[in-house]
Formats: sequence, C-alpha cells, structure tokens
Amino acid sequence: MAKKLYVGNLSYDTNETQIRELFAQVGEVESVALITDRDTGRPKGFGFVEMSTNEQAQEAIKRFNGHMIDGRNLTVNEARPREERSGGGFGGGYGGDRRGGNSGSRRYSR
Repeated sequence: MAKKLYVGNLSYDTNETQIRELFAQVGEVESVALITDRDTGRPKGFGFVEMSTNEQAQEAIKRFNGHMIDGRNLTVNEARPREERSGGGFGGGYGGDRRGGNSGSRRYSR
C-alpha cells in the first residue's frame, strides 16, 4: 500500500524532477506534488511524495529528513490526513447586505 510523505523546507528553486530522483534512491515513487499558490503560481516550499510501500517510506524518512538540497535541510515525515475546511470563507454569520435596522449612524431630529 502506498504511503504519503510530507516534504517541507524546500527551496523555491527545487522542482518535482529533483524530488522524484532523490526519493527514487530508496524505492518506487508513485507521485510527487509540489504545492503552489493558486493565485500566483509560486511555490509554497513544501510538497508530498507518495512511495509504493510503507517500508520504502520509512527508509525515505530516515535518509532524507535533514538532507540538504538546494541549500535547504529537508523536513520529511509521514503526511497527516487533510483537515476538513469549512466552506464559504466569509467567516461570520453575515451574508449579503444588511438592509433595515440601525446601520450605526445616528439621526438627530431638530
């Protein structure tokens, strides 16, 4: 069964080919995904590598956690399950406009 690894502290210059070749030294690499910002397309400095077996993944952690590539010491460990995100992104209970009621301004009568 494939095992997913988190790979952090990547240089922005490191590419998927370099990571694939590095991890292939310990076994079959099923996938490499370096995470980029969805708005700018720039690298975020981390990614995920999926190894074919748990044994290969454990060997990759032992060999490459702290390994230097492009002037950075890698962080390699087992990837945690993705956390659920709440939808919407508006962060509060207010949706749409707030018509009616007091909008915060005071009216003074004469």
